[in-house]
Amino acid sequence: MRNRLTVVGLIGVLVIVLMGIFAPFIAEKPKGYGSEILLSPSTNHWFGTDNLGLDIFAEMVWGARTSLFVSLVAVLVAIVIGVPAGMISGYKKGVIGSIIDSLIDIFLTLPILPLMIVIAAVIGSSILNVAVIIGIFSWPSLARVTRNATLKISELQFIEVAKCLGIPTGNIIFKHILLNIMGPILVNITLIMATAVLSEAGLSFLGLGDPTTWSWG
Repeated sequence: MRNRLTVVGLIGVLVIVLMGIFAPFIAEKPKGYGSEILLSPSTNHWFGTDNLGLDIFAEMVWGARTSLFVSLVAVLVAIVIGVPAGMISGYKKGVIGSIIDSLIDIFLTLPILPLMIVIAAVIGSSILNVAVIIGIFSWPSLARVTRNATLKISELQFIEVAKCLGIPTGNIIFKHILLNIMGPILVNITLIMATAVLSEAGLSFLGLGDPTTWSWG
């Protein structure tokens, strides 16, 4: 709370989240075609209208729901896969760690956008499918950040003491290490959320989004 920029950012995020939650009470859901095409901003249409005659402010409000949903689902998928993989890779430096490192490197070298297009075309272009696909291709970056942070923490003295005391490996990883690497993980999560919104926009632009929903893309 002492960091003013952080407070301003949190307020901005809170406003967007509340706007998505209470969208039905803020603006009417855009649908079909309107007769008022390309109007300038006014009291009736705060942001004007687009080439379909729809209110741009309403599209923005309802689009917040879809974009937040996509980013949250993508982040959850990335966390479920990336954080455990990165921590195990950083803590277990043997064969298991090498295998996970190789998987991370392979995923990081894949052409993400073409693969997302192919998978979305095969399994369907519902908004949930798109979010899960984005999350599947977002976990390697989170795993790499988690791995590097885990390597640094695992070499500290208090971790060696925990090992000598016979504390189970699971407790060491998720209780003693995870709590000390939340900073870089949270920063990377915010980047994944932003990337998820842009990726959904790109897939929608290519005709692989959900045509029945609005998003910021």
